[in-house]
Amino acid sequence: MLRLRPLAALAFAAAQTIPIAAQAAPQAPTTQAAPTSVTTITTRSTLVLVPALVRTKSGAMVYTLGAKDFSLTDNGVEQKLTLDEESGSQPLAMVVLVETGGEGGRHLDTYRTLPTMLDSIVGGVPHKVAVVSFDSEPNFVQKFTTHLDRVDTALSNLDAGDDKAAILDAIAFSVDLLSRQPPQYRRAILLLSETIDHGSHTPLVEALRAIGDTNTVIYSIAFNSTRAESSHEASKLFQPDTPGPPGGCMAKDPGADPNISENELAKAFECLNILIPPIRLAKMAVLAGIGGLRRNTPETVAHLTGGEYFKFSTTKSLERDLGTISNHIPNRYVLSFHPQDPQPGIHALQLTLKDYPDLKVTARASYWVLGDIPSGDIRPDPPSSPPPNR
Repeated sequence: MLRLRPLAALAFAAAQTIPIAAQAAPQAPTTQAAPTSVTTITTRSTLVLVPALVRTKSGAMVYTLGAKDFSLTDNGVEQKLTLDEESGSQPLAMVVLVETGGEGGRHLDTYRTLPTMLDSIVGGVPHKVAVVSFDSEPNFVQKFTTHLDRVDTALSNLDAGDDKAAILDAIAFSVDLLSRQPPQYRRAILLLSETIDHGSHTPLVEALRAIGDTNTVIYSIAFNSTRAESSHEASKLFQPDTPGPPGGCMAKDPGADPNISENELAKAFECLNILIPPIRLAKMAVLAGIGGLRRNTPETVAHLTGGEYFKFSTTKSLERDLGTISNHIPNRYVLSFHPQDPQPGIHALQLTLKDYPDLKVTARASYWVLGDIPSGDIRPDPPSSPPPNR
């Protein structure tokens, strides 16, 4: 049986429109036929994908588990899981996302070693790879291509950018690019950046939605931000690991980020749900984890999407980490479920193994069910073809 995969959202709402026409009675040739009466019925179903990596304590991959071996809760509620047995043979769409601004300008030579590993990362499946660089804004360097030599050329001709590292803007841009790829493609971002975002204009709520409403897995390799920049820029980010404004969840927060409207704050905290256990406990755990965006953006987005995070030290360590990623991408279990209560907003996920306490599971920590997007909350619209390199 063919399973539909989400086009742009991990929490994917597939709308089916079924026209039911009431046929008009036969008319004489000289008489105009009465207009056809059409009744439209719309049904929606939500499918959430949860890619998972299972390893032993020594790091060896485990391939032999079934859906019955996993347990998943969504906001504390147990869900019925399905396992896709053929996930490793699915085509792959990947964005290679590299920082050229800020500290990234010092690593251009390192990026030129990436093409030698990309072939093993994409494996033997059909693939499309794009390149996006970023400083204070994302730059669509190479559109999606099946030709890795074009990716090689793009990475070999990057120029240093300005002094910014708008990581969240670049991730939102890349996620949007991937959302436009065919639905049967697995989606991944290979992110190379410093640890702290500085320069993004994307409101944090929108960044969380971009990360959480798609089945994109982010693999991050990060080099340290300078200490002065880390302290200064981290203090600017809105802190979502608190339960709400001091006067109560619907009160106006005097310390709120002016870039986030009161309406968005209400959506982010979903005040009515936060007050109801056990939903409150599950969501607060995720919000606390999201607070890591202030401390280490690439590590947090990797955790939220079920990807992996590596610290960059040398070119040799980079090659080793890329080799690990190339082994893990095709060997993930792809679990899925239909949420029992797909309320709009952020949902906390917890995936565990029932009878294997010594095994380690890596999976996404949350997803986002789309609701109405607030006015002014607009995703980046990527160009149809990449502009010239700056």
